[in-house]
Amino acid sequence: MSYLKQAGFGSATLIRTFDLRYDLISALVERWVLETHTFHFPCGECMVTLEDVALQLGLPIDGTPVTGLSANATEGELMCAARAYIVHIIRGVLMPDSNNNKVHIMYLPLLADLANVCSYSWGSAVLAVLYREFCRTTKPSVVDIDGCLTLMQSWAFYRMPFFASVTHQPYVYPLVNRWSIYPGIGKSYTVPIYLLMIEQHAREEFIWMSYRSPKISAVIPSSAYVHSEMWCTNAPIINFNVVEWYHGDRVLRQFGCIQYILDLPCEVGVVHGINKRGKSQLDWGVKHRKFIALWNDRIGRRPQMVMASDLQPSLEYIQWYSSCGKPYLLGGQSTAVPSHMQRLGGSYPAAPMEAEPAADHDPELEPEPHPEQSHSLGDSHCYHPDLAGNDYIPNFSGGE
Repeated sequence: MSYLKQAGFGSATLIRTFDLRYDLISALVERWVLETHTFHFPCGECMVTLEDVALQLGLPIDGTPVTGLSANATEGELMCAARAYIVHIIRGVLMPDSNNNKVHIMYLPLLADLANVCSYSWGSAVLAVLYREFCRTTKPSVVDIDGCLTLMQSWAFYRMPFFASVTHQPYVYPLVNRWSIYPGIGKSYTVPIYLLMIEQHAREEFIWMSYRSPKISAVIPSSAYVHSEMWCTNAPIINFNVVEWYHGDRVLRQFGCIQYILDLPCEVGVVHGINKRGKSQLDWGVKHRKFIALWNDRIGRRPQMVMASDLQPSLEYIQWYSSCGKPYLLGGQSTAVPSHMQRLGGSYPAAPMEAEPAADHDPELEPEPHPEQSHSLGDSHCYHPDLAGNDYIPNFSGGE
């Protein structure tokens, strides 16, 4: 544990699993907006933020982007990668087990020096993958989803407690562990029921500042708030090939501030679809250098914030959100919706970070292949991680 704490994973090692409600995840996907990486609910825009990662999972959020092995790697680092690949051959090829649990080799060089592991922003890397997966899963042809779904579901329970029919479990840290305590989270519903619950209850019952309750804040260590000043930043978040834009300025009510009307959302351009196939030697730190530069200025990219005495949105914001967003699932027909909140149609146009040259067919932009035996969002019995590619080594932890 002393080494794990040194690496910044002391709290994360305490995380316990719990049953996932795939119908709930599917319902949240329905409310995901690709251009902004936010959920559109009747109450306004909201999303999983760096605050949620820090308090729910206990991961470090500040530091260097997770981009991997540099071109000037030492001989010792290369030997470490070579040993890992030998392990892959033995357990992944020569003597595989039935569980087929594997972990990508690209992370191993980052773990060679335990004293340096905590210098990486693992929290933003987790969030980048989750955003990418929600964007990918909005495609009608996709029936599986990866990413930290435990975080996603726990976020929904803390923000919208009407989803969790059993709510008397004690609060523990990391906060995600609350739902692993017997009797769990209670009854599960179907996707249409979850969607209807969002439409009927989210406007009045969404909890914008769910961690400010005395019972919750009492179990959160002060170390979790060390980098809280960057929770609201507006910058790209990175995990090797994955680059996603983090729009903290769109959910200021989650930080207790007044939400103002926003300009067009930023986008990362063509790298949004880039994959790892055939790029084992690519230095992602060089490939994404302009995005890394923006992340390095994350403190300077914080929006202007004014503390709010009342988190109810202004009439101007409501009218803007109703015209540009997707606040209601069924066009306001299933509930009594005020006339000024009726959806007027339309969607967000995108504001690219900078002009990208038009490109012909690019293999980098092809979606990464997923195995045939990948879990469906409707299958609550098992979870099959994405095992695409050959650069993987087995996970010997024996757990999920």
